[in-house]
Amino acid sequence: MNARRRRISGIAVTAATALGLGTLSACSSDSSAAGTAGNTDKFDVVASFYPMEYLAEQIGGDHVNVTTLTEPGQEPHDLELSAKQTAQMGEADAVLYLKSLQPAVDEAISQSDVKTKIDAATLTKLEDHGDVEHDHDHGGEEHADEHAEEEHSEGGEHALDPHVWLDPVKYAEIAQGVAKAFEKADPDHADDYRKNAEALAKKLGDLDTAYKDGLKNTSTKVFFTNHAAFGYLAERYGLTQEAINGLDPESEPSPARIKELQQEAKADGVTTVFYETLVSDKTAKTLAKDAGLKTDVLDPLEGITDKSKGEDYVGVMQSNLKALETALGAK
Repeated sequence: MNARRRRISGIAVTAATALGLGTLSACSSDSSAAGTAGNTDKFDVVASFYPMEYLAEQIGGDHVNVTTLTEPGQEPHDLELSAKQTAQMGEADAVLYLKSLQPAVDEAISQSDVKTKIDAATLTKLEDHGDVEHDHDHGGEEHADEHAEEEHSEGGEHALDPHVWLDPVKYAEIAQGVAKAFEKADPDHADDYRKNAEALAKKLGDLDTAYKDGLKNTSTKVFFTNHAAFGYLAERYGLTQEAINGLDPESEPSPARIKELQQEAKADGVTTVFYETLVSDKTAKTLAKDAGLKTDVLDPLEGITDKSKGEDYVGVMQSNLKALETALGAK
């Protein structure tokens, strides 16, 4: 089912990319945004989804016109692109994306003649955090086969975890690479891009310090999430993420997985099951109820909406830190 869902959304994404480019922008989703993807008097950047959009805006400052393919509130994996959007991508000066997260975007970019293609996945090291159910073999042969098929459908032998932006240190590495690409593509404003990137690096450095200090001394190091989006964050700060689902936010966990999580909650002093704003919280709330746990939001920052606990990347990451401190019993 997961693999099938991925394949369908991949086809849909190609349709959607075309659509999103012409009609979606960071602050508008109506037709008035059409045509803003290229041909302005600024350095025109198309960003695939919010974490890329944030980097482009922070580094580009006044010199860039940023258009995003993923509408606020839309789950990025499910993005669908139109032919018109794909065509308009070629009018932009640069496109900034994270390969493997949105197959339709990858396909559209591969067919586009946009001058500067910046793949964030090449600017830091992606890691294989595995699929939680697959690693623990909770779902038996059927799940393992399904997972192998899903991995293949996403184009990676080991399904490298794409959620790299949730680690401020790796995100800063990506930011540095984006700045260099901007400097090369638009040399007239290279000094400003460099200065803006330095300012962003400081923000991300401060965020990293806050996480290190806030999570250094906690009652437990284990947290439960709806899907495996927080592997990099957990690794960076010495935590253990246990996901109800795997890397696919809409997969269904096996009964054995649910039972194991209930037992683990007792053994490891887990207090909270985290869910997120862009996908269903049904499974998380069911597990929490059955195991006598609380629920709270841990935002994977795939998009900013009016439900987000913060106005931008740094704001939401600060809210995530507070939620983790509370759930893990920070001292």
